[in-house]
Amino acid sequence: MSKVEYKWPYQNEMDQEETIDSDVLVLGGGLSGCFAAIAAARKGQSVTLVEKGAVEKSGAAGTGFDHWESACTNPCSGVTPEEIAGAYVREQDGYSNGIAHYIECREGYDRLLDLEAFGGKIRDTEDEFAGARFRDEKSKLMFAYDYKNKFTIRVWGSTFKPALAKEMKRLGIRVLERTEATGLILAGEKGNRRGAGAFGMDVHTGKFYIFRAKATVLAMSRPARVWLFDPDLTGLCEFRPLQSIGSGHAMGWRAGMEFTMMEKSVRAEFSAAGRSFPPYGAGNNHNTWYAATMVDARGVEIPYVDRDGNELKTVSQRYDPAPGQKFFLKGGVIDNPKYEYRGPETLDFETLMERGYQLPFYADLSRMPEEERRVIWGMMVGEEAKTKIPIFQNYTERGFDPKKHMLQSYGTGWQSASFLEQERQFFGAPGGLMHDWDLKTNLEGIYAAGDQLYASDCAGFACATGYYAGRKAADAAARTVGFSEVSREDIEAEKKRLYHPLYVSREEGMGWKELNMAIAKAMQNYCGGVKCETLLREGLDLLKSFETEIVPRLFASNPHELMRTHEVLDILTVAQIVLRASLERKASSEPLCFRRGDYPEMEKEEERRHIVIRQEDGAVCTRDVPLDFFGDLREEYEKRNGDYIREREAAGYEKG
Repeated sequence: MSKVEYKWPYQNEMDQEETIDSDVLVLGGGLSGCFAAIAAARKGQSVTLVEKGAVEKSGAAGTGFDHWESACTNPCSGVTPEEIAGAYVREQDGYSNGIAHYIECREGYDRLLDLEAFGGKIRDTEDEFAGARFRDEKSKLMFAYDYKNKFTIRVWGSTFKPALAKEMKRLGIRVLERTEATGLILAGEKGNRRGAGAFGMDVHTGKFYIFRAKATVLAMSRPARVWLFDPDLTGLCEFRPLQSIGSGHAMGWRAGMEFTMMEKSVRAEFSAAGRSFPPYGAGNNHNTWYAATMVDARGVEIPYVDRDGNELKTVSQRYDPAPGQKFFLKGGVIDNPKYEYRGPETLDFETLMERGYQLPFYADLSRMPEEERRVIWGMMVGEEAKTKIPIFQNYTERGFDPKKHMLQSYGTGWQSASFLEQERQFFGAPGGLMHDWDLKTNLEGIYAAGDQLYASDCAGFACATGYYAGRKAADAAARTVGFSEVSREDIEAEKKRLYHPLYVSREEGMGWKELNMAIAKAMQNYCGGVKCETLLREGLDLLKSFETEIVPRLFASNPHELMRTHEVLDILTVAQIVLRASLERKASSEPLCFRRGDYPEMEKEEERRHIVIRQEDGAVCTRDVPLDFFGDLREEYEKRNGDYIREREAAGYEKG
């Protein structure tokens, strides 16, 4: 039988180059990027959005999400933006993004109404859950977690990205799909550099793009695959999609942008890199599955208790604050909340073992009221990212019936496995780009949103900050005259960097998976649960050797493989940022999940501060910033957003 040679189905355009000018350039087409583009277009600016996938399904929430946190201005809310934003900051001991969280709390519900206007589904319009306690009969909004204060809204998130794509088309936004942004274009002299656009490459044809812009919004993903990678299960290596790996962080670092909290990582919670089950596919009682009934191996129900340890006798009580408690916090950022914000929860694992409960544990939805069972298994598991097909549809087709079957729990809490201390992730509220009240970075003309920001959070956070950054970038673009010239030297240098792997032979070279595996192993060994100066510096030396010995040998057979190679080069850069940030924090920090063996003392409260880092000509520059640098949240916001407040009132948004 003769061997069939595979033929790349797309035209070779590597010799082609195109320059595209626009007032505002948005890099990344997830939730935050789409909203940034829409905001800028609404202000009358020409907009180009660059996305390496297909916008209808791209980004961390491309396939959906099931709940929208911090919708504090919805008509049923019992809390204010100031209360919830302040709670998030205090819950993280100040290592939180007060500016972005306040934007989320103040403007998030506005963006939800936008999504509804674009064609997304945010209400139970078919009365599927009529009469349920978590449903408001007048507005038909449905709520999760705290049923008294009603600030987390259950949504049909799988409808959102198609709606955003349709709205961008209606507004005339130029969208380049299957095109990766590869590097930022800078103008001006050293010490006074500013953003002037970005370079890009078509991942099907290899065509090279020069995107010139008056203002740029970075709206790409948080880093991933830094500690965890499985070359055989690449699509399941992390919680977020395969293509979401932190390229925007790497681009920003190379350009000299400031970062903070990059030393923060947590013991892994979701990953299929060898040991985990798919997220949301194992029985648990957190996040999407809250507040499922849990039982032990004998079928004995595991008690829920309030923050004071009082056992809750009914399912309904699991959704109420404790006596004397205003509200409680639940969600992806909140694992072990402080007493003030602690909500109903099952007894902790150690207590269960002491009391004789027997492993394994199971989620038993059959013991829940019908409407609670249906909203977990059907809406929540089904709308959350990556659950509609692999979990809800596949399990149902194979006979799973939540009225009579249980799902086993693996690990503790909402995790899908028990991970080792050196197996780490950027989960919860990780580090990212430092910014001001305009969500502007330290480089003039470059703004950031969503997972690019430090202490980033959920879908509502992404949408609200994306829109906010987009309108601030539009204002900046309107004040800017003309486009900066891009030097031929910079263009040729970027082309050489991008296309080099295509000229390395497969026989003599190394593939992207091998390098990703090497980075992950290095980070587990030298930047695991406990860090110290010697390990961190050895880790940097090892990663430097990868740059000199492995990177020149990387090969790619087509533009798609070339994109994957570029991603791993960005992962290598992110790993170096983490090591350098870890070296700069010479103390252990509980809020940052950061332990140094050579500095075992936990930092005192008065010693806490943001360590802001950037690189200039390869040298690391740092500065300290107070955790409360953003000032009074409401006052500072209203000082800068009077135009938006007036527009919002004129547009007739619901309760504000």
